[in-house]
Amino acid sequence: MSDTPVTEMSFEQAMAELETVVSQLDNGQVALDESIKLYERGAKLKEHCDAKLKEAEEKVAAIKLGEGGVPTGTTPVEGL
Repeated sequence: MSDTPVTEMSFEQAMAELETVVSQLDNGQVALDESIKLYERGAKLKEHCDAKLKEAEEKVAAIKLGEGGVPTGTTPVEGL
C-alpha cells in the first residue's frame, strides 16, 4: 500500500493501487486489521477515481463542436 495521499494521485495511479487493494482482499491471506485498513484505503481510492471521472466527463461535455464535428472551443464549466 502506498503512502502517497490519495488526493495527490493521478487517476491512473489510484486505479492501479485500487486494483492491488482488491487483489489483496480477494486472496484472503490478509489479517483482519490489515483488511480493514485496505478496505478504508480502497474506499478513498474509489471516491478519488469517481471524482476524477466526473471531472473528465464535465470537460468532455463542455467541448463545443462545429460543422463536421470539429471542436470549436469549450463552454465554461463552473469550478474547472
